[in-house]
Amino acid sequence: MKRLLLILNCLVLPVTAVAQPLPYAVASVPTPVYNSPQAAASSAPPPTDHCGQVRQLEWIAFAGTPFTVVAEIILNRQSVLEVTSPSYRPPPSVRLFVAASGLERRASLPPLPIPAPRSAEELLQLLRSAIGLPYVWGGNLRQGVQFGQTRHFAGLDCSGLLYEATDGATPRNTADLVSYGRAVPVAGLTPAQLLKRLKPLDLLVWKGHVVIVADGEQAIESLLVCGQAGNGGVRLTPLRQRLREIMTTRQGVDSWPKQHGKQQLFVIRRWLPLAD
Repeated sequence: MKRLLLILNCLVLPVTAVAQPLPYAVASVPTPVYNSPQAAASSAPPPTDHCGQVRQLEWIAFAGTPFTVVAEIILNRQSVLEVTSPSYRPPPSVRLFVAASGLERRASLPPLPIPAPRSAEELLQLLRSAIGLPYVWGGNLRQGVQFGQTRHFAGLDCSGLLYEATDGATPRNTADLVSYGRAVPVAGLTPAQLLKRLKPLDLLVWKGHVVIVADGEQAIESLLVCGQAGNGGVRLTPLRQRLREIMTTRQGVDSWPKQHGKQQLFVIRRWLPLAD
């Protein structure tokens, strides 16, 4: 009997608890978020297109950005996380990937950072200070991010210009900006009539681009211009001229429709509690 018990004891293997990966994470530093796992696994930025843009870049998550981890992938011996984030709503069918090295894993979802509110004057000053910066697809941090000894993605795209100025308080994509804040009725107005309704920081926006009203005379935007120095970038333009240019091909509507076919539209959104 003793010999039988000894044999049975030898067959009982020790049980070791296996730690499950923590299901949440937070960005410890500004971190590029891509729509491709291969891009996230690379130690250098992916190749650019003919306009000098990295189309795999979705946005740059600020330090403190929370994530839910969907899956972990090993590519090129690098850990890549597929994630979602309350800070960013990607286009339909787009999945988000980030290098695990830029994140800290957590057991619970970190709170969404609440940016300190800025006055209209402060926001306009920040927007104007970006004039001359290059256009970067997916860029929303003017100093970019560090890859080894070099900084990349230093510049801003159209909605990234506003996103940076508000510390991430505004939606990152124009698909969300078209319904952000409240509508300014513009249907049927001429450029001259529309000009009288605009106030500083109003957004003239459609899915694909946003122009920010600086004052009654000027607009500010980041525009991609292939072949130009900086690939275009942040510029100040006469507001009346910009309205006329846009309204030669686009029609103003009071709210963005769910379906609009091939119509070229735009809306005006007022997102700060400015006096009417």
